[in-house]
Amino acid sequence: MNYLFYLSIQRIPLGIAVALEFTGPLAVALFGSRRPLDFVWVVLAVLGLWYLLPLGQDVAQVDLTGALLALGAGACWAVYILTGQRAGEEHGPATVAMGSLIAAVIFVPLGMLQATDTLFQWSLLPLGLAIAVLSTALPYSLEMIALTRMPTKTFGTLMSMEPALAALSGMVFLGETLTFTQTLALGAIILASMGSTLTMRRETQLKKVDIG
Repeated sequence: MNYLFYLSIQRIPLGIAVALEFTGPLAVALFGSRRPLDFVWVVLAVLGLWYLLPLGQDVAQVDLTGALLALGAGACWAVYILTGQRAGEEHGPATVAMGSLIAAVIFVPLGMLQATDTLFQWSLLPLGLAIAVLSTALPYSLEMIALTRMPTKTFGTLMSMEPALAALSGMVFLGETLTFTQTLALGAIILASMGSTLTMRRETQLKKVDIG
């Protein structure tokens, strides 16, 4: 997921990449429900995607490869949500450590092939360590802790603000700017995500009681 995301932000603005990636968990939330109101959020999300992706004649200029990479990262995020919930319940934060270890086995050789000699520069070691901690180990561990301390609806609403914060970070730290159309499309995806979360029905869980 992170690998595809980093490839995408080489081609498209950070805020757009996060918005496209966020369609993964949004799809998980929406396709799990059949209420008429949820189709409103689907339409909003589709409209946002239509004006972000270069599919029409009069759309904002976004690199198609970068957009597809971000959508691929979103698909991986959806799989992570569907498969990681049970793993997190059974193993807690240790799930992040195990997942990171497996990812390292797969992607370290790939990174060595792509980076060649630049990988062995000692000056890059602190930067690589900071990226590993701030982009994977710390965020995912904090997510699992947060999920045990706050309602799912609150967590989902806060997560819905990620694209907006990413767009703001891209503007402040990277000097990226969005067109008016891109901003509206980004807002549509954020609104769809927040609406889906806030109108989600609370599932009732029946506890089994053993009668002795």
